[in-house]
Amino acid sequence: MLSTFAVTVPFFALVLLGYLAARQGMLSDAAIPGLNVFVLYFALPSALFRFGTNTPLLQLLSPGILAIYSLCALLMIGLTIALTWRGSVSLKDAAFGAQVAAFPNTGFMGLPLVVTLVGPAAAGTMISTIVVDIVLTSSVCIALAQWQEASKHGHRAAIVTALRGAALNPLPWAIALGAASSATGLKPVGPIDAIVRMLADAATPVALFTIGAVLWLASRHAHTRTPAFQYLPVALLKLLIHPMSVAIVTKAGQALGIGISDFEIKVLTLTAALPSANNVWALAERYGADNGRIARIILSSTLLSFLTLSGAAWLLLHR
Repeated sequence: MLSTFAVTVPFFALVLLGYLAARQGMLSDAAIPGLNVFVLYFALPSALFRFGTNTPLLQLLSPGILAIYSLCALLMIGLTIALTWRGSVSLKDAAFGAQVAAFPNTGFMGLPLVVTLVGPAAAGTMISTIVVDIVLTSSVCIALAQWQEASKHGHRAAIVTALRGAALNPLPWAIALGAASSATGLKPVGPIDAIVRMLADAATPVALFTIGAVLWLASRHAHTRTPAFQYLPVALLKLLIHPMSVAIVTKAGQALGIGISDFEIKVLTLTAALPSANNVWALAERYGADNGRIARIILSSTLLSFLTLSGAAWLLLHR
């Protein structure tokens, strides 16, 4: 267990440093979105591109992993909405709750953390999950969040808006470019390669620091005070039910002949055990949902995941 904590503690410590820096006023509220832009549009795409160029195409975008992880994401969305859509929680709020229950923080935290735990071979599997979460999970949840309003303007508009959001996200394009580079053998050289490498090297520390700063920003600008019974169960769904369901479904898929290895099952389970993606808070605010509830789900899942994720890693890798 100590060897697992030796890996996870530095990652969570950088998140804590970002939170404390924002809380103490060392980072202004106006500076935090700039950090997020640097990670999302420059550092993280460069890291994903580099992982993609060094990963075989079928491992990078495995049809079996894409299919089975998509099924797991849809199951989590359906389960979370079924359990939470009632009373003061509208369909819009339930949909964004489902997004944080099914969408792990793979890009900002999970990819470097799990690669450190199990090795570079995990990168291809995790990149497949990023594609599913951005293209499928986010699109479905955003479309559901707009469903009631869309009844006035047509449901097709809600679906188009959700897909447009996925298309504007730079991460799938970085993955696509990495996949093209892997397939063709064409890679950047000279100064271009140096720029990509420098940006990629900055991705992990800046992303983790940014998570903490964004969590502080979200807690400060949440518009509502949400009771614990409306957010803690969703955080527990993310940290406990999501990885358990992924482990069960992937094992069943393996038994049915879907091409997925024991190593890939471990990586997918660890990915699902990650805390909720912190960018969903901004989406909830943009679409007029209860961003206070979403902020508290993300914050509590991040705090609790230090123990739950470390425990999952120890069980999967050392027993």
